[in-house]
Amino acid sequence: MAEPTVFIIDDDEAVRDSVKELASSVGLHAETFRSALEFLDAFDAARPGCLVLDVRMARMSGLALQEKLAAMRARIPIVFISGHGDIAMAVNAVKAGAVDFVQKPYHEQQLLDAINAALAKDAALRAATGNDRGLAERVAALTAREREVMELALKGLPSKVIAKELGISHRTVELHRSRLLEKLGVSSVTELMRLTYDRRPE
Repeated sequence: MAEPTVFIIDDDEAVRDSVKELASSVGLHAETFRSALEFLDAFDAARPGCLVLDVRMARMSGLALQEKLAAMRARIPIVFISGHGDIAMAVNAVKAGAVDFVQKPYHEQQLLDAINAALAKDAALRAATGNDRGLAERVAALTAREREVMELALKGLPSKVIAKELGISHRTVELHRSRLLEKLGVSSVTELMRLTYDRRPE
């Protein structure tokens, strides 16, 4: 996976440079943008990372950019910074999915902690997406009968009931069940349920 990037968006050059220097001081790669529109022109959802985003900017505010990214189904985590933020603004930002809301002038460690939390969230989201893709590919490799058995097992039906539903023997169901679990790389139907349902989008 590519190195994660801290994307810093602020119309104040001094703040951009300060945050970039802070991120660089702990070995993080950072890029700066003067506006939300400049960032959108360069945005690539495939690149891992997080946003450090000013709330109040000309033309498109940080909150408007958050809404735009959500409409694009972009899941890049956001840390807001603002010298003008109030409690209501912070609550709205976090409700809309922001990782944190840091007031200017920021404490360096507080901002670093928020950035690290955002990068960890991005890594977790990408890992889950990758696992989903891998699981989908393994399911596609099942035979038609194995998929039938899997779908009924995921409904919580025992092998005897599945056998009756499909008009096959209990022993045949157990054989299909064993083979599909092996192909999917799981040890039980319970584990398969967890993989299937825990990764549903929020």
